[in-house]
Amino acid sequence: MSIGAQSQDRIKFDYDTAGNQIVRKLCLGCLESKTSEEEIKAVTDLKEEDLLKFSSNDVISYYPNPVKEELYLKWELINENKVSKIEIYSINGQLVKSIKSLENENSSVIPFQEYPVGTYSILLFYTNNEQKSITIIKN
Repeated sequence: MSIGAQSQDRIKFDYDTAGNQIVRKLCLGCLESKTSEEEIKAVTDLKEEDLLKFSSNDVISYYPNPVKEELYLKWELINENKVSKIEIYSINGQLVKSIKSLENENSSVIPFQEYPVGTYSILLFYTNNEQKSITIIKN
């Protein structure tokens, strides 16, 4: 058996007729395919352990990635440094959306239903002129 054939048995994605991913199957270190289906939770049902971070000490948390309908962003304030705005860019650099006046917030829900499938950059602008970016996949 070739390596390519083994890889195809280990990672598989199933899509509905509209092109939405409906099943993600992953099996590492095994010969039989196992299913890893992740149920997307509502924002109100999220727990701290559900949120994704780039590193354990990162101040930005997000859920889910890949996103289908809504992206939940949460950030912590450090040294009174607040998020002032969020900008969403498509993979080709086009500004898709700008959310302003967030100084009194510590989270935001961004609707992704209207955006096409693809990769997006989310930029968070802080009041001290720093920026932080994360990459989100819309499927």
